[in-house]
Amino acid sequence: MASPETEAWQRGPVDGYEPLLMPVVHALIQVREDLDRLAATVPADVVWQRPGGAASIGFHVRHTVGALDRLFTYARGETLSDAQRTIAREEGTPGEPPMPLTAVVAAAQQDIERALAQLRATPQEMLLEARKVGRAGLPSTVLGLLFHAAEHATRHVGQAITTAKILGTRS
Repeated sequence: MASPETEAWQRGPVDGYEPLLMPVVHALIQVREDLDRLAATVPADVVWQRPGGAASIGFHVRHTVGALDRLFTYARGETLSDAQRTIAREEGTPGEPPMPLTAVVAAAQQDIERALAQLRATPQEMLLEARKVGRAGLPSTVLGLLFHAAEHATRHVGQAITTAKILGTRS
């Protein structure tokens, strides 16, 4: 059996998921684990800092799951709600008082679990169905949206980890 330090994709298939979706499942599991490690190491005073004008750690975490939710919505063949559009506009806002990273990550973990549940319920037959993205109705497929959601999530969590390192945390 693989050790916990082994990346998710190296641990083998995860029961209950369509094999063609395993790369998406593995990516989201890795994101979940990386977020837990990040939350355990980043002090509250740096969560919303923007070193050199770059996006904050808090933004990257919020955007990770906001984009995940939006892309999974399109994969279901739905359009975005007003609430989803509002969330997208507020991803970089720390709030008053600023939301601690542990709270941002806890909310993110719930969104990741919802995404994993959607993946569990996505049959192979649906993967190549056409989907429209955004107000412009750009073309994609269910598989294209799910894959992009996974790679987008890993990209932003990686940026959050890098920003934490720039700010001198232990992550």
